Amino acid sequence: MKNERDHASIILKKGKEKPVINHHHWIFSGAIMAMPRCGAGDIVPVKSFSGDLLGHAYINPATSITARMINFDDASPLDSIRRAIQAALKLRKALFNERTTGYRLINAEGDGLPGLIADWYNGLIVLQVSTLGMERLKRVIVEILCKELNPIGIYEKSVMPGRAEEGLSDSTGVLYGTLNEPVEILESGIRFLVRVTDSQKTGFYFDQRQMRELVKDYAGRRRVLNCFSYTGAFTVCALKGGAMTVDSVDTSAEALQQAKENVTLNSCDTGLSRYFEADVFEFLRVTHDAYDFIILDPPAFAKKASDVVKACRGYKDINRSAIKRVQPGGIILTCSCSYHIDATLFQQVVFQASREAERNVRILQRHHLAPDHPVNIYHPEGEYLKSLVLYVE
Repeated sequence: MKNERDHASIILKKGKEKPVINHHHWIFSGAIMAMPRCGAGDIVPVKSFSGDLLGHAYINPATSITARMINFDDASPLDSIRRAIQAALKLRKALFNERTTGYRLINAEGDGLPGLIADWYNGLIVLQVSTLGMERLKRVIVEILCKELNPIGIYEKSVMPGRAEEGLSDSTGVLYGTLNEPVEILESGIRFLVRVTDSQKTGFYFDQRQMRELVKDYAGRRRVLNCFSYTGAFTVCALKGGAMTVDSVDTSAEALQQAKENVTLNSCDTGLSRYFEADVFEFLRVTHDAYDFIILDPPAFAKKASDVVKACRGYKDINRSAIKRVQPGGIILTCSCSYHIDATLFQQVVFQASREAERNVRILQRHHLAPDHPVNIYHPEGEYLKSLVLYVE
């Protein structure tokens, strides 16, 4: 071995270099033979057992994913980060025009920047930083984004369970410029008001953009039930698609009020919409209303691997209830954003729900990936969202 005296680099165990050679961003603790003499969050070279330089990573010895690669060559790490940000922004510029002013700018590993999410809200950037290494780079990232985009403001909303494992507390606040709420964005010409400070995620679910387009296609002349409706993006799209009626159900009165505002903002017929502050599971069990199209887009039921069994029961319960409730010839859009439940397992759960509901069910379509949420082909773990469009006889 060439690196016995190399105290500045991560040295991988013999035979553990293949994932890094294949440009996978994560290095687990079990793959590491020797750690450098440096602090958590520092950027260090990564070398194979034989001493070959594989790239650079930031480290955190306190976590199971001990290092995350930020490049796979001998380039300056900061130059690599700058180029990755510029490439991400170039992609978004090619994807969107003035009819869409809200989208994801940077999608973590999907854009070669592990631990970093950045969303664009019509001039406002909202950052989510989930790792210690990226936390140390935050000032540099803000400088690059300001230079490249000249935003009105940059607001940090780093509120997620994973930060605690990284040794970080939640962090929110204005990092640059100003924040005026609500922010109005366009999505394919449809208007939405977004409150980023008091909201889920960064304020809006950009990852469901293509499925909202699909809802418009299916909603015509149907009675629609939008479960877990949040601020009503699916509700507005169903109305724009010609739905006869749309009922929205959510446990949050504030979210329902924002849904009403978004319906009004788009000059939709408010007489076609009703809003129910209720638990969706209970609502589906007790409602006697007839629906031709049911939308199920719940929050993640499995936050960690140990939640999978319980989460599958939840997904089966809610899908069984929806399948029983929808009218013959009806449509169900059912989704899961639980990373720990893959597409195969999710379809199996829906299969079980269909059998227990004793209805004939066919899959019409699967999830359409929002292009501003690219999945790095070398990092398939970035694919978390699953959707099925079901036809129920």
